[in-house]
Amino acid sequence: MQQILTTVVAILVGVGGMLLYFYGSNLIIDRAFADKVAPDGTMIESKTILRERIRPWLFVVPALLLLTLYLVYPAVQTLLLSFYDDLSRNFVGLQNYSWALGDAGFQISIRNNIGWLIVVPFFSTAFGLIVAVLADRVKWESLAKSLIFMPMAISFVGAAIIWRFVYAFRPAGQPQIGILNAIVVGAGGQPLTWYTEPPWNNLALMVILIWIQAGFAMVLLSAALKGVPEETLEAARIDGASEVAIFFRIMIPQIMTTITVVMTTIIIVVLKVFDIVFTMTNGQFQTEVLANYMYRWMFRNFDSGRGSAIAVTIMLAVTPFLIWNIIRFRREEAAR
Repeated sequence: MQQILTTVVAILVGVGGMLLYFYGSNLIIDRAFADKVAPDGTMIESKTILRERIRPWLFVVPALLLLTLYLVYPAVQTLLLSFYDDLSRNFVGLQNYSWALGDAGFQISIRNNIGWLIVVPFFSTAFGLIVAVLADRVKWESLAKSLIFMPMAISFVGAAIIWRFVYAFRPAGQPQIGILNAIVVGAGGQPLTWYTEPPWNNLALMVILIWIQAGFAMVLLSAALKGVPEETLEAARIDGASEVAIFFRIMIPQIMTTITVVMTTIIIVVLKVFDIVFTMTNGQFQTEVLANYMYRWMFRNFDSGRGSAIAVTIMLAVTPFLIWNIIRFRREEAAR
């Protein structure tokens, strides 16, 4: 009950504070830069243009300050710490990066992250696209899409806990509480330890993120598909094109921009994945990823130098995709 009350209070204070700031800041600027009017109602000096120039900064400046305090400063500080020893006292140059390149755990993390990058974006986008196409042809389209999108409302930790029950294992002869093992045993097989046997355990963890991100992909791709001209599709059908040919030769080429944006966005999520691995295996059984490995060195081994070096590696891996997304967004805005 205390946690519920704390959450409610936090929401009320946060939302209430934003509303108070919105109305208060606008009231202050309207009074501080009010138009000067003569007693007869004649306008002496209009400050409308000045007010409208200042007003946007009332909302941009707090956001910039928060971004600087909680994003830019930590990023710069992390970069600096990566050149120091474990206690951040002595400058060691590139020694932490040299250690990372030769460390077996770091290499396993890189390998696993590459596997996540190959599997999760492709299958999340593919499943989202398939559902988007098929859902448009069913009577209960909204309900179907809502069910697929629902995992997006669940935190990664919550999703991992749900899938722990799906993958739950009990020795042969005991009642199986895991859905998958219950099916396997019911079919006459032996229960399996789904997320403890490499390399298949990494795939089992990837399924969780695919389950979550498929809904995100479906929403964007469904909106893009609705923008495909119906006349083009009808013309193709009249010419005798099959639905498969229409899908691959007409629909996909016309929504390729959206597909690319969806995949790059999921790639960024994959590079930062931590919660699922931490909750399911805590990096054991060769499931370590870079974010989990960084956490291990920073907060368990208390080595800020090596932990920061791994964090910088993650940041460098994410940066190209962020820059590419920004460039593509600006090109689309300029084309409009």
